[in-house]
Amino acid sequence: MQSSATVTVFAAPGSWIESDAVAQCHQVAALDGMIHVAGMPDLHPGKGAPIGAAMISSVLYPLLVGSDIGCGIAVFPLRLKRVVPEKLAARFPDLDVPLDPGGLAGTDIPAGCTDSLGTLGRGNHFAELARVDAVADAAHAERLGLAAGDVVLIVHSGSRGLGKRILRAHTEVHGAGPAADPAVYLAAHDDAVRWGHLNRRLMAERVADAIGAHLGEPITDVCHNSVEVRDGAYLHRKGAAPGDGQDVLIAGTRGTRSFLVATHAGPEAAHSVAHGAGRKMSRSDALRRGKAKHTVEELRRTAVGSVVVCGDRQLLFEEAPTAYKRIEQVIGDLTGFGLATPVVSTVPVVTYKTAPQRGGRR
Repeated sequence: MQSSATVTVFAAPGSWIESDAVAQCHQVAALDGMIHVAGMPDLHPGKGAPIGAAMISSVLYPLLVGSDIGCGIAVFPLRLKRVVPEKLAARFPDLDVPLDPGGLAGTDIPAGCTDSLGTLGRGNHFAELARVDAVADAAHAERLGLAAGDVVLIVHSGSRGLGKRILRAHTEVHGAGPAADPAVYLAAHDDAVRWGHLNRRLMAERVADAIGAHLGEPITDVCHNSVEVRDGAYLHRKGAAPGDGQDVLIAGTRGTRSFLVATHAGPEAAHSVAHGAGRKMSRSDALRRGKAKHTVEELRRTAVGSVVVCGDRQLLFEEAPTAYKRIEQVIGDLTGFGLATPVVSTVPVVTYKTAPQRGGRR
């Protein structure tokens, strides 16, 4: 195995980066064909590969992208007459129930996959009504049509079962090894990326229709699980967003700010930036510690006054704000290393995770 790849982690000395995550970066760097691994300030351990990393190689490794190909975050402007969190939360649609394929006539559906279309998924995925609370770059915000007080809809989701099938088809034959035919994998990958974009748009339309809001064209819609051919090599991103001039929403938690940033990451950062706050607790730790500190009702109303819609009690604890790193530290590191500049920040109004339980219990 060749192990000459370089590893750079873009985090200040005081930032929370687990040693296991750094060790995973070096394990990936030892793979055949690896050239460079860039760890973002939201870096944390993942299954088989670090999350919050961009990895450049002469060899294409599907496992470095993972199963949720095309997972990303879209931001849509909304026009709402009144913003009352409790009332809006009660009107959210059930994003666990797929759209009826019969109602999608004329829609170009990548890979013809209608399974789970229009659904969010679990884990850290969410749909959130948020308010622009601060503007850091007035000129840039104006170009995007954003001002303090505006309401936006943020949708974080991916390719659902389609991405899982694509990775499974590879791993059942090749395990963690490289793609036998990169062109075949890339064609399927690109379908999953387009599917993820479509899925986020369809969910945004479902939410806007349910709450009686006018939905605008996306301000940004950037995926953070992908691979691209760049400068003759494969640039894998696992929980890392493209950072070469795009506007990217870097998600905080359901109880903290998120930040829309302008990106300017260069080759050493693998032209990438962070995608969110990044976990600092495993799901089991978050569940154990959360149950010792919080009640379910406490987790359904956040410190910023927003409402959380989540019928899965375990998920409420696993995804508690305290399970994540401080988003301000992540943004500070990106800014300090010259990878990104904040444009606006948003605060949650309603964060949807999964539908309320039947029988009125949430």
